[in-house]
Amino acid sequence: MTKKPRSRGAAPRSAPQRSYRYYELLMAGFVTVFICSNLLGPAKAVQMQLPLAGTVTFGAAVLFFPLTYIFGDILTEVYGYAKTRRVIWAGFGAMSFAALMAWAVLQLPPAPDWPHQQAYQVAFGNTWRIVLGSLVAYFCGEFANSFVLARMKLMTEGRHLWARTIGSTIVGEGIDSALFYPLAFWNSGIIPNELVPQLMLSQWIAKTLVEVVFTPVTYKVIGFLKRAEQEDWYDRETDFSPFRL
Repeated sequence: MTKKPRSRGAAPRSAPQRSYRYYELLMAGFVTVFICSNLLGPAKAVQMQLPLAGTVTFGAAVLFFPLTYIFGDILTEVYGYAKTRRVIWAGFGAMSFAALMAWAVLQLPPAPDWPHQQAYQVAFGNTWRIVLGSLVAYFCGEFANSFVLARMKLMTEGRHLWARTIGSTIVGEGIDSALFYPLAFWNSGIIPNELVPQLMLSQWIAKTLVEVVFTPVTYKVIGFLKRAEQEDWYDRETDFSPFRL
């Protein structure tokens, strides 16, 4: 007989200190998607013909970065805000090191017969503004996403999961886009200033649509994890400060 997942509430001011079967795997998946979408995706512009929309040009990262918000929704819904906070910090630390390593490797003098320094520079030589904008936007957007989902779960008493996942993504991705593009590109000479608001809006819409499309998958994964982990955390007494581990 399958046990009903536990609904935690009146608990200490942090997520339960117990082992889980899939928590570390989700953390690894989250960090992997985040680093890959930031290191590999931005270097390529993609152009596709879409029904109704016509010709659409976008950065390849748009297809994959929203998965971090899906991971965030799943983690917060099952394990709670405090456990998700640790995952967000893990991603922040990993991306900070990856950016530092990319910068250090680029500074090393290439061998005289190695012809790929320029290509390497194009792929991994993001400016300090893009790196800073990405980290700030990620930090604020991911924490906003997790906070909104956790609070909405209390308000709805665990009902209407679709409203929580989509609603939190609208807020989180909105903050992410609103911070990243001005920080990375305003008065940068890379993108004209008049195009920055258009990019903010289009990326926000596109990333939110990815969440909507993946909603059935999110439902199945959350249902599986709640049964497998015997956990369904409610953040009734959680300290929502992002600066705790």
